[in-house]
Amino acid sequence: MARILLFNKPYNVLSQFRDADGRETLADYIQDKTVYPAGRLDRDSEGLLILTDDGRLQHLISHPRHKMNKTYWVQVEGEITQQVCQELMQGVTLKDGPARALLAEAMDSPHLWPRHPPVRYRKHIPTHWLKLVIDEGRNRQVRRMTAAVGIPTLRLIRQAIGDWDLGDMAPGAWREVVPDEEMLKALDSVQWKRSARKPTEQAHRHRSGQSGRARRRRH
Repeated sequence: MARILLFNKPYNVLSQFRDADGRETLADYIQDKTVYPAGRLDRDSEGLLILTDDGRLQHLISHPRHKMNKTYWVQVEGEITQQVCQELMQGVTLKDGPARALLAEAMDSPHLWPRHPPVRYRKHIPTHWLKLVIDEGRNRQVRRMTAAVGIPTLRLIRQAIGDWDLGDMAPGAWREVVPDEEMLKALDSVQWKRSARKPTEQAHRHRSGQSGRARRRRH
């Protein structure tokens, strides 16, 4: 059975297990060497990151074909008007193509842990919180979408992936969950090309944080 770890990634932590520059990584919080990240979360973002030893689940979460919903709480600079929400749901044009939110709505400020370092505010510009649901995972997509409608992102927290959410986990904490019957059926239906490498070898590549291209540049 697939092992699934839900991790509340703190700010400034890389979504990999090793870093040549000595920055904080998953290894500072998770000692289990049998799992690897399913998808990623930017260093300057916080919240839910799923780790697994099952390549099917990694594929289900990260591949755009499966369109698994991801829910974000986004602190933005400026007013969240009905027009702004409509624009996000109708779609905005980014450099790598159109992007559309499944849901965009203003929300009350959530009860959250303090961020270190704290968000830097501009004194005369109000900030508000936006709930955004998307089914893609392009590079810095949420930040680019909010910027496109005039409300730059100040703080970004991924609250849920599919039916899994942060719950009351503190930053840096993780918990293991058991896939339910519906998830097991979804995993059984996933069509993916199994790598010749074993999952642990794939995990090692994530932990190294170095591609073959990067290694070639050093020689």
